[in-house]
Amino acid sequence: MSMTPVAQPHHLSRKAVIYIRQSTGHQVLTNIESQQLQHAMREHARQLGWPDERIEVVETDLGRSAQSTERRDGYKALLADVALGQVGIVLSYESTRLSRNCTDWYPLLDLCAYNQCLIADRDGVYDASTPNGRLLLGMKGIVSEVELHTLRGRLIAGVQQKAQRGDLALALPAGLLRQEDGGVVTDPDRAVQHAITLVFDTFLARKAASQVVRLLRDQGLRLPRRHRNCETVWRTPTVAAVIAILRNPAYAGTFVYGKTRTQVPLSGGRPQRRRLPLAEWKVIVHDRYPAYVTWETFTRIQAILDDNYAAYAHNQRRGVPRHGAALLQGLVYCGSCGHKMVVQYKGGNQYLQQFFSQV
Repeated sequence: MSMTPVAQPHHLSRKAVIYIRQSTGHQVLTNIESQQLQHAMREHARQLGWPDERIEVVETDLGRSAQSTERRDGYKALLADVALGQVGIVLSYESTRLSRNCTDWYPLLDLCAYNQCLIADRDGVYDASTPNGRLLLGMKGIVSEVELHTLRGRLIAGVQQKAQRGDLALALPAGLLRQEDGGVVTDPDRAVQHAITLVFDTFLARKAASQVVRLLRDQGLRLPRRHRNCETVWRTPTVAAVIAILRNPAYAGTFVYGKTRTQVPLSGGRPQRRRLPLAEWKVIVHDRYPAYVTWETFTRIQAILDDNYAAYAHNQRRGVPRHGAALLQGLVYCGSCGHKMVVQYKGGNQYLQQFFSQV
């Protein structure tokens, strides 16, 4: 039995955990060689002195990104076992399998140093409790994180280069079809064309998405929507579906890239996507698709939708006109604080401040 100088009896008395991970489901299905290389770490554990009965393989995180610990139950369970002193060595093919984020990497190093747990990869075995081991592991973590940003930067640069020309093949909404040669044409189905045109015409006439939904439902009409498999399906009209059509610049014949911004919450968790105002869109290329409305009409529709949004904290917005006996809804402001007042019909027509102190 071979034993490296850093593998001591108290390490060998505990289990060896081999952590296996691949970033996406596509890699799990196609990159079989990577899985085999990671499973080969079992032989490395045997050479270090661990018997088969004390070698455990953790592969529940297959198809999970190492950018954070979100949804990585296997990694969290590994941290728990290390914290309980049940693990003598953590093996992975390379440090990028364990983490690509130093915020998640260093807690593992701290736990391994405190509980005398080794970390091993294909290059060697490291003791996080020693200065040299800590230095090498810290550098590996930094390289893993920088490598992720480098790879992402290259991919994004290529995508943006193609988007600047308007050649990036983005998903098209119902009413537009991409041909095999890459060209985009109007859907030949006249029913689809009529439904999309009716949404725009009705909104321009009635100035409210809810009124569009009411007319469509009163007439028993459905809206065409693009299914995931690129087929057009007909669904019951909703306000969200109508706004999605009205907000899509592809119906104005315009290619747009960078309409949203992704932000990671400070508390961690899944990144959140936020829609940007039209003035902050990164790439706008006109006349790339067949148009249902002109760009001028599209921008006018966006202004109406923004004005309809009842954000009472923004005095410049009135909110969409609604039914009711109060004629000044969305127009009246408090003379004391200057905030927009809301309407309450319970107990009679009343205009109230935002903090609902009656005036």
